Formats: sequence, structure tokens, C-alpha cells
Amino acid sequence: MLKTPLLHPQLLAALARSGHGSQILLADGNYPHSTGAPASAELIHLNVAPGLLSVPDVLGPLLATVPIEAAAIMLTAQGSEAEIVAGYRQQLPGVAFTGYERFAFYEAARRKDVAVVIATGEQRQYANLLLTIGVQK
Repeated sequence: MLKTPLLHPQLLAALARSGHGSQILLADGNYPHSTGAPASAELIHLNVAPGLLSVPDVLGPLLATVPIEAAAIMLTAQGSEAEIVAGYRQQLPGVAFTGYERFAFYEAARRKDVAVVIATGEQRQYANLLLTIGVQK
């Protein structure tokens, strides 16, 4: 029996194939899931319906499964952090955050290190979160 709250078979398999330095993109419902990531990334659809599942809903079980060493966010058009980022910071204490303007974020999310893209039903804008997998402590 698994000792993780994460039970999604495809997501568990994709995470198992990832390693230190690989990245996971938790994408909101507005993100271009098919074109906004490298072709080699595994695209996992958890966007059941608008609002289901949200990025924080997916982040919780993900954090119980893999260590995270860094996070990147998409800044708003005004260059500030979206309100949702405060919740990410609470869920990821001690993790360094980098903010990218929209097109720089898209560029970062298309790098070959992005191994997994999780499409969520998150409706809040600028809710995308790019996580770097760390090492077990």
C-alpha cells in the first residue's frame, strides 16, 4: 500500500521518472497546456471542470510525495505577485521563489527540464506554479 496521499497512477509514474532538477508545472485553466511546455513533458489532465481541481488542491498531495527545492511564478501584468501566491508561500515554507513576467515564464516552462505538466481547473489568473524537484533529506 502506498504511504502517500497522491494516488493518481499516471502522475505517480511521471514523478517516478523525474529526478533532482526536473521541473513540474502546475498550470491554471488559462495556460496553453499543449504548446506551453516541451513536447517531451508528460501532460496530465486534472482539469475536471472549472474550479476542479485547483492548483493548491494538487500541490498538497504533490508536496507529500516529492521534495521541492525551488518555485517560480508568473507575475501579473502589473509586475506583482497574484494573491494566490501567498498561499503557495505558506504551503512551501523555506522554498525560494522566482517571479517571471508572463512571456519569460512561458519560456521557462518550455525548457527541456520540465518533465511533468499538470493541467488544473484553477480559474484564478496568474496561478501557474513551476516547481523544481529537490533531493530527499
